[in-house]
Amino acid sequence: MSLFNELGLRQEIVNALTDLGYEKPTPIQQQAIPQIINASNDLKAFAQTGTGKTAAFSLPILEKLDLESKATQAIILSPTRELAIQIGKNIEDFCKYMKRVNVVTVYGGANIDEQIRGLKRGAQIVVGTPGRTVDLIKRKQLKLKDIKWVVLDEADEMLNMGFKDDLDQILEVTPKEKQTLLFSATFPREVDAIAKNYMTKPVEISAGKKNAGADKVSHEYYLVSEKNRYPTLKRLADVNPNIYAIVFCRTRRETKSVAANLIDDGYNADALHGDLSQAQRDIVMEKFRAKHLQILVATDVAARGLDVDDLTHVINYKLPDQAENYTHRSGRTGRAGKEGISIAIITNREKNSLRPIESKIGKKFIAQQVPGGKEICEKQLFKLIEKVKDVEVNEDQINPYLEGIYAQLKDIEHDELIKRFVSIEFNQFLSYYQGAEDLNGDDSRERRTRSTDENFTRFYINLGKMDGLNPARLIGLINENLKKSDVEIGQIEILKSFSFFEIDKAFAEQAVEAFQHAEFEGRSVIVEVTTKPKGGGGRRSGKKRSFGGGDRNSGGGGRERRSGSGGYKGKSSSGGGYKGGKKSGGFSGAKRSGKR
Repeated sequence: MSLFNELGLRQEIVNALTDLGYEKPTPIQQQAIPQIINASNDLKAFAQTGTGKTAAFSLPILEKLDLESKATQAIILSPTRELAIQIGKNIEDFCKYMKRVNVVTVYGGANIDEQIRGLKRGAQIVVGTPGRTVDLIKRKQLKLKDIKWVVLDEADEMLNMGFKDDLDQILEVTPKEKQTLLFSATFPREVDAIAKNYMTKPVEISAGKKNAGADKVSHEYYLVSEKNRYPTLKRLADVNPNIYAIVFCRTRRETKSVAANLIDDGYNADALHGDLSQAQRDIVMEKFRAKHLQILVATDVAARGLDVDDLTHVINYKLPDQAENYTHRSGRTGRAGKEGISIAIITNREKNSLRPIESKIGKKFIAQQVPGGKEICEKQLFKLIEKVKDVEVNEDQINPYLEGIYAQLKDIEHDELIKRFVSIEFNQFLSYYQGAEDLNGDDSRERRTRSTDENFTRFYINLGKMDGLNPARLIGLINENLKKSDVEIGQIEILKSFSFFEIDKAFAEQAVEAFQHAEFEGRSVIVEVTTKPKGGGGRRSGKKRSFGGGDRNSGGGGRERRSGSGGYKGKSSSGGGYKGGKKSGGFSGAKRSGKR
């Protein structure tokens, strides 16, 4: 008997799981499935990415679904369309032997009329992003009065992206008597707020330590100067010829730059970002899943829902703002009992950012040396030899040419022939890395104060640490008031009683309007356009436009002090990147431009 039978699942579901290769339940499934089937309590469940959370909440819902009714009985909310699509596809696979089950996935960037037609045909399970779900509710096309289950998947990320109002609107139209299920890989304070507002005496289960890193993942860092960050990334790719990795960046511009540079340098890479159409995104993800790409460059949100096995590396081109996001990133490698490596490329001023991450994952980062030219050439050489050993010879195709080939090579001795053969592809690496400089260490004299990017407008806000503000909550506040999730957010500085943030200057005027009557936990918000004074101190200078309500003096003062938390770099909520790739060859044929 299948172990899934023992959890109380019907045979049709078990048969589908067998077809999919599910042999035994994961720890989170062992706990969550019987809990949801046998009890009506709300549930908070915590497990790392890649441990089967989707099956943990969807299988018991399928088990208890009323197949005689076409009414929507379950609404599953996720922060991104990629994750929503993945969840919807998984549920369809799980119920393929169950008759009369309809699953509809709704998300922005796709034809809403087609989604409406799917709902009209009857959908017992709806998977959706918050924005499109609210849109369909307002159009009276999605009716949630018969809902029995609400699933909040990656709820902390939905709050970070500014979807709090959307969640409120959705939950307001669901019945009071329902089962709310919260599944997450991390446990920040924001999850407690969700549980308090949306759940009633929830049962809590956890597979492993909350926020802990995967057991099979090692965590490494490379300390370099800012100018050597990209050359270091190239060397890491070159020293790992079999690399299959996601490179995480923090902003759209950064993602675009890194992806474009990798592609121009001949690497088999592409980017995933919010500006691509859904069809384009699907193409990129399918290429990556099929391993037609070796490197995918993405932001945190753009990569959500990208369920890929066998990643060898996760590379943090820049560390994320929140330690919880590092857990999400690193959890994409080292899955299913396999080993993986999570790498952080850092400068001196970022070194302290490793400590809170180590506290979250319960592991120490190991300092590594950026590989030199000799090490890289050796790895590439033996990769080439391995390729030759494993190549399949098609006798029928090559035999007609062998006589001529032997005649051409008859005067070259065996050892010399091997040298010449290897040199055909290997000379470029020898040439490129000849005299390669040492990239290790950050000995640059970078200013400790951070200048404002000319593409950003800088704002002052009268909220700080004492108000419970942190980078994630500030990003959520910005997105929530702008009603957008694709605005580039630059530097963030959280101080004691006030803070500073930057947003794309193209949206500065919209921000002025958006924050006219903004509030944060009942407190009126004041935001002013400002500039960073030379030298990093002094009063806010430059022309100021004040917006928001409340007492101007509530902002806590007018000096840009450098006490408190120091500076953060804000993240773009929707990702960003480079549209399409123009080269597809592997690393052996790569053009080695730029710094070695």
